Amino acid sequence: MKILSLTAMACFLIINMAKAQQSTSKTDTVFFEDFNENTLDRTKWNVEITGNTVNEEQQAYVDSASTIALVKGADADGALNGALLLKAVYHPGYISKENKKYDFLSGRINTQHKMEFTYGTASARVKMTGGAGLWPAFWALGNGDWPECGEIDMMETVGDPSWFSNALHGPKYFGNTPLAYRYIFPNGTDVTQWHVYSVDWSANSLVFKVDGIVTYSVTRAMVEHYGRYAFDNAKFIILNFAIGGGYPNGVNKIKAPYFGI
Repeated sequence: MKILSLTAMACFLIINMAKAQQSTSKTDTVFFEDFNENTLDRTKWNVEITGNTVNEEQQAYVDSASTIALVKGADADGALNGALLLKAVYHPGYISKENKKYDFLSGRINTQHKMEFTYGTASARVKMTGGAGLWPAFWALGNGDWPECGEIDMMETVGDPSWFSNALHGPKYFGNTPLAYRYIFPNGTDVTQWHVYSVDWSANSLVFKVDGIVTYSVTRAMVEHYGRYAFDNAKFIILNFAIGGGYPNGVNKIKAPYFGI
């Protein structure tokens, strides 16, 4: 098995919520994860195992130390307490339990049914490898059928290290959603460095940020121009590292040797 140098790393994730019946300037931290353990805390996280992927992605997600690991010291690449490492692995001919064939394995974790929240601020400090077709993401999803459940994309990148995107998906505004924005980093800065990606989510708006700088703001009225506001229900957090697929292909137009990569 050959391990490629394709990684996405997160060193912390924080969910803050405004205290009930108090000033919104005062918040409670309802979820904090700095990955400062020897193994992933499975009371907080689910590891997804999939071999029937969507969006024409090229990976199967597996529960393996080769694709999901907690690292410290030099391996944490600047994260003082430790970091979560999601790694893409080249493994030609892997057959999933769904009897699908894949040449790439990767990692995906979520907090479904373990930590879900409605409104508040979700932040993660992340750095990623650049490369055409790599598709790591930090996002939130509701329970139920997609896109009716609502999806909040705090950070997606498809390999060009100079930019990342924010997006919302819901009924009548999904796929190539009109509610999306591509943020281009200033010269000398890119996704291969540590950045804090976040969203401030309320009943009437979602404000996306990187390192505290607002990148994209969406109001309830903007969403309802297209369809129902799908952001009044609880969401869970997802961290994943996809390979290839529809979004990367839409940017790089690569079809071979793999779709989008």
